Amino acid sequence: MEKEIFINESMGESRIAIIEDGTLVEVYVEKQDQQRMVGNIYKGKVENVLPGMQAAFVDIGYDINAFLPFSEIENPAYLMDSDDADDDTSKRKSRKRSSRKSSDNVNVDLKTGQNIFVQVIKEAFAGKGPRVTTEVAIPGRLLVLVPNAKYIGISKKIWDKYERRRLKKLVSSLKDKEAGIIVRTVAEGKSEELIKNDLQNLEKNWQNLLKTSDQKKDVALVYEDLETASSVIRDLFTPDISKITIDSKKLFKKISNYLDDVSPNMASRLEHYKSKKPLFEDKGIENEIDKLLRPKVWLKSGAYLIIEKTEAMVVVDVNSGRFVGKKNHEENSLKINLEACKEVARQLRLRDLSGLVVIDFIDMKNESNRKKIYYELRKELKKDRAKVAVSPISDFGLLEMTRQRIRLSLLDSMSDECPTCKGAGRIMSRETLITRIDHWLRRYKSKNRKLKLKLELHPEIADFMKNNKKALRGLMWQNFTYITVEGNPKVNRDEFKFLDSKNNEKVIEHVSIEQK
Repeated sequence: MEKEIFINESMGESRIAIIEDGTLVEVYVEKQDQQRMVGNIYKGKVENVLPGMQAAFVDIGYDINAFLPFSEIENPAYLMDSDDADDDTSKRKSRKRSSRKSSDNVNVDLKTGQNIFVQVIKEAFAGKGPRVTTEVAIPGRLLVLVPNAKYIGISKKIWDKYERRRLKKLVSSLKDKEAGIIVRTVAEGKSEELIKNDLQNLEKNWQNLLKTSDQKKDVALVYEDLETASSVIRDLFTPDISKITIDSKKLFKKISNYLDDVSPNMASRLEHYKSKKPLFEDKGIENEIDKLLRPKVWLKSGAYLIIEKTEAMVVVDVNSGRFVGKKNHEENSLKINLEACKEVARQLRLRDLSGLVVIDFIDMKNESNRKKIYYELRKELKKDRAKVAVSPISDFGLLEMTRQRIRLSLLDSMSDECPTCKGAGRIMSRETLITRIDHWLRRYKSKNRKLKLKLELHPEIADFMKNNKKALRGLMWQNFTYITVEGNPKVNRDEFKFLDSKNNEKVIEHVSIEQK
């Protein structure tokens, strides 16, 4: 599989696109004035400890307190039951963690006002603060340093048992006994010198973190992870990446210097894009990104998906569309659903959709066909780096799954809420707006005797009212008021504004969606 990474920097945002065999599979967007928080380590202060919620809230200097679930408290210093804190293998640690997470309550040793090191694992979103953990980890190119642990973990993607044994023995001889190490996939085949240098850099970063923390008396950021572009290079620039193209001279030099230090043999795969034509337009990526903001996704067969993101969940509907099959309904449905599995998995990665996802596949009566869809979707989701959990198709023909959320979805990163519809996605019809105007006039006339009013509407609605003379006359006769209708582009389509005809003073400005 041929993989390429394209990085575009502009005045407004940085964008990273990952292409696999000519197909766009992942997009990252970072606004220049809104740097990401995931990976940052803070010296925080415990604000509230709520055993009933099995969570604590920590002040990290952000607008909203960070959310710390007790299940994310791995540091023995913050736990009541720290008897087995000397376990130094990942197997024992994993068993301890799972037993605590499955129990009803976790007893923690946290007090209000206490200082605590926490690391952000999920961005703040929709009025919720960032999610944090006490198991801080400092990532490097080849290794990850976990200061509060004592285990050695080897990436599951390193299959060779002899290489796993070599790496474990090597890291065991190099690491501090009071720290844990995770060996990353890219460490496979690397020399002792490279691994030793990476570990020394990580230990140096940890000592700098502690020094910074001692100098700060209050809440503070003590370790800042790399910006999105650099972190993608660090985490994803594996030997199977054939080329990285960057259109920013400054970023190109920065990443080039980074690769010279950590992986000189891969520096030749870096390319500086110098053409005047925008990089993403030249590679056809811009058009693909525009499609990701739309709910409808067409499949090659003529079928299509409808993807709707709500606050509670993501809903995906599979439709046959223009597909005309030559076989029976069951076989046609199976063919569309199998094609949809691949595209659904791709769209979840591309749009970075997370949380609960419900997929409504085309109904199939044969249970074996349903299982085929279930296993096909699971196979496609293995390409996703985010953690997923999938359940079989239910009796109602729905498949439920969850996908890990780390950052904002692409829709949230690249768009803002519409000021007119307030996120509803729909606006009031003209006829309903006229009904609202009628109701307001009746309430107004019950307390006032003005005989002339000016009605300001959006120009499109004003033209509709002027052409619909029957409705306008009805309003005037029924309320015994002469109404002059005028168009005003500053008035939204679902608003109306009444003014006194004599002095042009505002009588009321009514924003229908907000008031209702």
